Amino acid sequence: MMIISLQTPAALADSIQTPEMTVVPAGWFWQGSDAIERDYAYRIDEQIYGQDVAHRNRWYDSEITKWRIYLPQFEISTTPVTNAQYAAFVKDAGYPAPGVTKEIWDTYGLVHGFEATRPFTWKKGLPPSGRENHPVVLVSWQDAVAYTHWLSEKTGDSWRLPNEAEWEKAVRGPDGTFYPWGNIYDPTLLNSADRGPFDTVPVKSFPAGPYGLFDGAGQVFEWTMTQQQPGARIVKGGSWDDRGCGVCRPAARHSRPEHLRHILIGFRVLRVSSQDK
Repeated sequence: MMIISLQTPAALADSIQTPEMTVVPAGWFWQGSDAIERDYAYRIDEQIYGQDVAHRNRWYDSEITKWRIYLPQFEISTTPVTNAQYAAFVKDAGYPAPGVTKEIWDTYGLVHGFEATRPFTWKKGLPPSGRENHPVVLVSWQDAVAYTHWLSEKTGDSWRLPNEAEWEKAVRGPDGTFYPWGNIYDPTLLNSADRGPFDTVPVKSFPAGPYGLFDGAGQVFEWTMTQQQPGARIVKGGSWDDRGCGVCRPAARHSRPEHLRHILIGFRVLRVSSQDK
């Protein structure tokens, strides 16, 4: 973990934890999926769940048609932003800690009841004990963007969320494999509900992907900058609550409301190079 001591314009600031960064080299990569990959995702979901609800609802048919595109070099955080990293933002900026009321949660209409949020809820501005190195969750898209603005102010660099293509290349690598490790689903290589523990775990608990990123498949969905429709953004990666895990493929994409604070959604950040500003 890279720790950088910074100063505010007025006085010395407390040291903040900036995310560890990974360089993704410039070059071509395969984004999206083809019929073969989508069929594989539907089949493994049906095998695990014992029914074809994913196929009947055409969950994966909205994925970008597989194509080869070029991206310049960029830097992206090696892991999702952790509770400890987000806590520095909450403390320094006086920003509300992650959490949600029962009244708001009930309006989401999710499968998980409100009690499922309790292990992830912060108290007195601090993350739950023992979860400092877990991905932060219960953060909306607006919360994630606010964190990037704070990082930009504190470091003098320019930070933002990755767009969908950047996220997918960083996690998947250049070769268009179904998963970061290859084309065969392996539940031992990610945090999913196939093996448990049905909860977030410390980042870097599973092997890294092609460029050295951790937790790109499973663990938590991650917000991106890409807008699906007004007021909704694409999330990527699957989560600890998913089985199968067709949805954990980097090509999979889902749209979620920007205001949603979910126990399954976190984020990672991108540092913008000078030529991209």
